[in-house]
Amino acid sequence: MRRLSVLAPLLLSTALAQAAPATDVVHWWTSPGETAALRALADAYRSAGGQWRELGVPSSEQARTVVQARIQAGTPPMAAQFNPSLSFRRLARDGHLTALDDLAAQGRWADVLPPVLLDAVRVDGHVYAVPLSIHMPAWLWSSKAALAKAGVRQEPRSVDDLFAALDRLQAAGLIPLAHGGQPWQDLNLFNALLANQGGRELYLAVLRDRDPAALQSDALRQVLLNFKRLRRYVDAASPGRSWADTTALLTSGRAGLMFMGDWVKGEFSAAGQQPGRDYGCAPGLSPRAPYIVDGDVLVFPRDASGAVTPANPASPTPAQALLARVASARGTQLAFSARKGSVPARTDLDTRSLDTCAQQGAAALRDAQRLVGNTEMLLPPDQLTALEKAVSDYWNRDIPAPAMQQTLARILQRPDNNTAPRRQP
Repeated sequence: MRRLSVLAPLLLSTALAQAAPATDVVHWWTSPGETAALRALADAYRSAGGQWRELGVPSSEQARTVVQARIQAGTPPMAAQFNPSLSFRRLARDGHLTALDDLAAQGRWADVLPPVLLDAVRVDGHVYAVPLSIHMPAWLWSSKAALAKAGVRQEPRSVDDLFAALDRLQAAGLIPLAHGGQPWQDLNLFNALLANQGGRELYLAVLRDRDPAALQSDALRQVLLNFKRLRRYVDAASPGRSWADTTALLTSGRAGLMFMGDWVKGEFSAAGQQPGRDYGCAPGLSPRAPYIVDGDVLVFPRDASGAVTPANPASPTPAQALLARVASARGTQLAFSARKGSVPARTDLDTRSLDTCAQQGAAALRDAQRLVGNTEMLLPPDQLTALEKAVSDYWNRDIPAPAMQQTLARILQRPDNNTAPRRQP
C-alpha cells in the first residue's frame, strides 16, 4: 500500500526496546480506518480463543525494519503485517518464516485467491503468508461537484476522455488533476498511466520482464509524453503534499480528478461523502484496464531454534496457525475490508455488503486477465528506489522522453540477485 517516510532512528530504538514478548503482532495499521479494521481482526482472533497482543508502528518501512531486527536478535514477533513483495520473498528464502502449506490446502487457496496474489506469497513451492486484503493503488477518483461545474457529464473512460475532462476542468478555473508531488506519488501516477494507456502487456513487459524492446518502444515513449503532459494540470502547491491533503482537494470540490489507492475512501467518509453521490470511483479508465494488485498479508516468523531448509520449512505454532485460519476466514475478510476500505483477498465472497467501489474491485479480482502485480512484487527494493527517483526527476525536470527511456533501461535491466514471482500467463 502507500509508502510512508521512515521516522527518526530514536523512535525505532524505542519501538524495539518496548517490543512485547514474541506473542505479538507487529503492524502499521495506525490511522482511524486502519485501527478499526485491526480491531475486527483482533476481535475475531480473541473469539477463536487467541490472546491478542500488538505493536503498532507508524510507518511501513519502520515496521518492516522492526520485524527484521527482532528476527536477527532472536526475538521474532508471533506475526507481522507485510506487503507481498520481493523483500518478503527474501525473508522466506532465508528461512525466517513459517510455511502455511497445510492451511492453504485445507482452505483451497488455489481456488479462492487471485493467481497473481497466490504466486506472490508462494516461494519455492511453499506458501509463506496469509493474504488479508487488497488495495489497488491506481483508482481514478472524481469530484461530482467539480465535474458538474466544468460540464463534464461522466468520468473519463479512455486516455482521450481523461485529457478532454482535464481541459474542461482547467477552463472552469478548477484544479484539473489533484496530485501530491512526493516521489512515491509520482511513481504511482506513472504506473497508473502505464497500465491504462499501455495496457497489461506493456505494463508487464516493462516492469516484470524488463524487455529491451518494450523499454525502447514508441508505446512507452507515448506513455512518458502523456505522463509529462499531465504536469500542466497540477496546481502549484503540489510539491511535497501528502496524499491525504491532496484528497481534500476533491472532497472540497476544488479539484476534479485524482489517481490514488482505495485507502482514500477513508478521507471521503470522514468528509461525510458517499460514492456515487458525491464522488466517483473507477478501477481504471476502461472496464478492461489492468487491475494492479497490492495489499496486506500476514507473515509468521519462525522461532530462532531448530534448523530449517527450503525443502523442509518450519511449521507454525498453534497460536500462529489459529491467527492464520482466522485471518483467511470469510467473515474476517469481509469485516476487515468493510472498515479499511479495501477489497477482501478471497474471490468467493458475497461482497454486496461493501461499498460500490469495493464491489467494483471485487469484480475485477475475479478476472485473472486484468490482474498485474504492484511494483513491490515485481522489483527488488534497490531497483524500486532507483525507479521512483528517476520517475520523480522526469516529472519535475526538463528531461526528454528518449533520455528517460535510456534511464529506465539502465535501472530495470541491471543485474540483481533477486528472483521475481513466477510469470503470469
